[in-house]
Amino acid sequence: MSSIPQNKHELLAAIQTAYTKITIDYTSIPAEHTRTYGVDGNSKGTQITVCDTLAYLIGWEKLVLKWYKNKKEGKSVDFPEKGYKWNQLGLLAQHFYTQYQDASYPALLNEFEQVTAAIIELIESLSEQELYGTAWYKKYTLGKMVQYNTASPMKNMRTKIRKFKRTNGL
Repeated sequence: MSSIPQNKHELLAAIQTAYTKITIDYTSIPAEHTRTYGVDGNSKGTQITVCDTLAYLIGWEKLVLKWYKNKKEGKSVDFPEKGYKWNQLGLLAQHFYTQYQDASYPALLNEFEQVTAAIIELIESLSEQELYGTAWYKKYTLGKMVQYNTASPMKNMRTKIRKFKRTNGL
C-alpha cells in the first residue's frame, strides 16, 4: 500500500490501522495525565493536552461527515467550516478544544470511536467511483478529502502522543 490511499480498500485500511494504533496509545495513558499540557500543538510553539488531541480528531471527522451530508443534500458547504478559512486552521483547532473542554476522557474516547465508525460506514456505503472517480472539492476526490482529515491527522497526532508519553514516562 502506498502512503496515500489510492482506492476504497486502501482508504479503509489506512483509517482502521491509524485508528487502532492511536487508540492503543490513548488507552495506555492514565486519565489524570489527559488534561496536562505537553503535547505539541497544531500551531507552532503551542502545547495542548491529550484530550485536546481527541477533540481535534473528532472535530475534523465530524466536519467530513457534515461536508458529505450537506453536499449530498445539495446544500452549500463551508470549507473548512463556517466562519473559518483554510489559512485559519489554528483558530479552528482552538474551536475544537473549546468545544470539548468539559468532556471526560472516556467520553472523548467513546465519541472518537463512534465518529470513526461513522466515517468507515460512510466509506463502505460509497462506490470506488464516488470516492476516487471524480473531483469532489476543487481538484480533490472525496477519498482524498476523507484521508486528509481522518487517517493523516491520526498518524500525525499519534507521533505527538507517543512523544508526550515518552516525555512523561508513561
